[in-house]
Amino acid sequence: MHALPHHYSVTVEASPEGSLKACSAHLPSLAVDAPTQFGGPGDQWSPEELLMAAAANCFVLSFRTVAALAKLNWISIECSSVGELDKVDRNMLFTKITTSVKLLISDPAGKSKAETLLRKAEKICIVSNSLMAEKCLEMTVVSE
Repeated sequence: MHALPHHYSVTVEASPEGSLKACSAHLPSLAVDAPTQFGGPGDQWSPEELLMAAAANCFVLSFRTVAALAKLNWISIECSSVGELDKVDRNMLFTKITTSVKLLISDPAGKSKAETLLRKAEKICIVSNSLMAEKCLEMTVVSE
């Protein structure tokens, strides 16, 4: 890991109409628009969906790290994050983020260890730790 603090930079380009273009020097551009709930077309990523994608991706990357350190043998993971957007004190914000995880392991004896590591991944996830929303973790650990 590089020394802290880290810096991440994204630039957004837009005109009065149409999609936004999110750019970062080392990544392909990403078309972004409002979600259908806010009158957008619904055929491109929205800021709200990108936030949930960031939460789910961060969780999985955090899990990879703790699982590797704990030498947990696992086969696959599927993670979805669902955010609840609501109005609080005249401000719109995410009030709850539910992360649902399904983990496939090869050895049924590792279930307890896997569940512990999933909870640890939630605790160290940088993205969800940076948000005020209530966090809820739902996990299923199955073996082959």
